[in-house]
Amino acid sequence: MSGLSVGDRVLLERADFPKFLSSIQGMGYKVVGPTVRDNVIVLGDIKQESDLPIGWTDKQAPGKYRIEKRKDAALFGYNVGPHSWKKYLYLSRERLWTLNKEGKSFKITPEPTDGPKMAFLGMRACELAAVSIQDKVFDSAVADAAYHARRSRILKIAVQCSQAGETCFCASMGTGPAVKGNHDLALTEILSGKRHSFVIEIGTPAGAAVLAKVPTRPAPPADTKAVADQATEVSTKMGRKLDTNGIRELLQSNLDHPRWEEVSKRCLLCANCTMSCPTCFCSTTEEIPDLAGKTSERWRRWDSCFNLQFTELLGKSVRKSAVSRYRQWHTHKLAGWKDQFGTLGCVGCGRCITWCPVGIDITEEAAAIRASPGKVQQSGVKT
Repeated sequence: MSGLSVGDRVLLERADFPKFLSSIQGMGYKVVGPTVRDNVIVLGDIKQESDLPIGWTDKQAPGKYRIEKRKDAALFGYNVGPHSWKKYLYLSRERLWTLNKEGKSFKITPEPTDGPKMAFLGMRACELAAVSIQDKVFDSAVADAAYHARRSRILKIAVQCSQAGETCFCASMGTGPAVKGNHDLALTEILSGKRHSFVIEIGTPAGAAVLAKVPTRPAPPADTKAVADQATEVSTKMGRKLDTNGIRELLQSNLDHPRWEEVSKRCLLCANCTMSCPTCFCSTTEEIPDLAGKTSERWRRWDSCFNLQFTELLGKSVRKSAVSRYRQWHTHKLAGWKDQFGTLGCVGCGRCITWCPVGIDITEEAAAIRASPGKVQQSGVKT
């Protein structure tokens, strides 16, 4: 359909989805999106529609995850898995630069920032918000060139949520479930009886270009209303809630609350929450020299504030106890982040709850402190 503009809504029939996918690939994008691997819906390469989790959904609870078959053939009928899109923008391990000895001096060569264009297929509203938050993180005091180079090459193809998971609370964070912007295209999957189609909202000229040669037609008013109704219904079925009113002040004024000690007794310090979180950005660097002393490489890899060595200074850790490390993560996410970047660091995706082996729930812990603010244990919280 030609003559498309930003803001237009068109209808794509399920039978034409392969043409939609081919159009994206034909524009030079490497498509990444949801796929089933090892009984989990994770992100991976999408070369054809059969790579998508067709007819699969997921069931999540604190410390629990499983997939199961749906009664229909939905392409995007699941919530979010353990992978977030940061794995493609902020790599878990990457070389930053190489140092080479030249005579009596050394030359530093930064790592190239070129790479393939990528289409992120299946982004949810909370994940779009997470990318926006990481944009601020990597554009702070010193902008991260590699991150921004990868970020500039992505096509964001969002999918409206058709269900809410038991650990979801994006409605509390104002990040979803409805996709309201920051997308190139936003798809709403409609399954009703024998009907299977997609309402697509165009967010940018780049998104319009993808649909230029794809068979679509204007979406009827009834379908536009169905999109809005679906978002409203999903927002009322969130599995969790988090009261964010004054949460920064609440947490910062209760750093000695006994609840921190209680939750730390359950925490395994495994860092699953930070690894699965779409906004966490802690990292460390390592130097890898050759034995001849002629070259050396600097690599960056993900780290976590739950690791004992993360705050090590002069051979000693600043945060030695489990309670101080859990408190740091929780208060940074919901308080300190606001001071640093002007927004909270949580988007309500629920991954930290689902993928915590013991089911620690960030919303439950915040609510417990709110229920009894000002309580202080006599000995104070350990550092």
